[in-house]
Amino acid sequence: MSTTAETATGIRPFHLEISDDELTELRRRITATRWPSGELVADRSQGVQLSPLQKLARYWVTDYDWRKAEARLNALPQFTTEIDGVEIHFIHVKSSHENALPLIMTHGWPGSVIELLEAVGPLTDPTAHGGDAEDAFDLVVPSLPGYGFSGEPTELGWNVGRIAQAWAELMRRLGYTRYVAQGGDVGASVTDAMGRQAPEGLAGIHMNLLVTALGGGAMPADTEPERAAIEQTKTFRATGFGYFLEQATRPQTIGYALLDSPVALAAWMLDHDTDSYEKISRAFVDGQPSGGLTRDHILDNITVYWLTGTGASAAREYWESGRAQALAAGQAPPEVSLPVGFTTFPGEIFRAPRSWVEQAYPTLTYFNEAGKGGHFAAWEEPELFATEIRAAFSQVR
Repeated sequence: MSTTAETATGIRPFHLEISDDELTELRRRITATRWPSGELVADRSQGVQLSPLQKLARYWVTDYDWRKAEARLNALPQFTTEIDGVEIHFIHVKSSHENALPLIMTHGWPGSVIELLEAVGPLTDPTAHGGDAEDAFDLVVPSLPGYGFSGEPTELGWNVGRIAQAWAELMRRLGYTRYVAQGGDVGASVTDAMGRQAPEGLAGIHMNLLVTALGGGAMPADTEPERAAIEQTKTFRATGFGYFLEQATRPQTIGYALLDSPVALAAWMLDHDTDSYEKISRAFVDGQPSGGLTRDHILDNITVYWLTGTGASAAREYWESGRAQALAAGQAPPEVSLPVGFTTFPGEIFRAPRSWVEQAYPTLTYFNEAGKGGHFAAWEEPELFATEIRAAFSQVR
């Protein structure tokens, strides 16, 4: 007989099954949307434009099939386990190749495990995607606390540092004594925290967003790439920072709209960086997807937030991490002593110069400027993304 503690810390299979009634209610709410008048400018400077959002809503009601996404998720090994009082959902795909390197990969906002699904095959079965057997990974892809199929924290303190500790515990429970970690966006913050905490078994980290440069502190501006990156961060803070500021200061306020209106949720999730917004808009307005950023995959991700009702709880993570940063202001974070890999993609919020990455991570062992891809690199360019991950961790195998 198992004890309550053993049951709580056990690994349990997870199967997703959404009722027809929930999908009918979703379509009803979309159809009942009260639309504002159109923006008074020709660009996105007033926010998400009316045309792409109406086309998204129309497709969501008439053509989109959630059951395909549900089947795709259920075809992968999914599990849950309780860590520190929160039920954590994760995908765990073991490679058929021997000596595969365990990798925990973390999504961001406004993403979910959906944004990483295209990379599962290339990472776990590299021989089918142009790689070698020795490039294989055992892949663990958790849903962040309060996001998607993971439970919502019911107490304060779930910032990226606490999530990093939870991920180390998850890998321990899975029996991995040596592993690596990767992340972009919020996932980059979690991965950065893991590198600084250096839990036993973590052999290296890779990121594709330089979170240390987003705090607004002074950065070197001696070279043209450095000056260009500074201008890009200024543009982001001046014109693309609205969602960040609201979620970091008033997540509950925006949460009411995100839980009540599917179209409000979609608009909020689209209003991210300019590159991603333009690519998503083209997918709906012009029928021109950018790699994996297809209409269906975009709606798979938004629909996960809607069906799980996690718009507000995901936003609270920004508040938690902002609060933790404020409390730690003036204190130098621990150095990262592990090997660090970094890839900068051209469509990212800013293209991090190598000098900035080396300043943040003196143990940098891999750096590359990719030729294509943006903020959702694993989604847009999964094959290229997987190639970067293989290269970054080749030295720690």
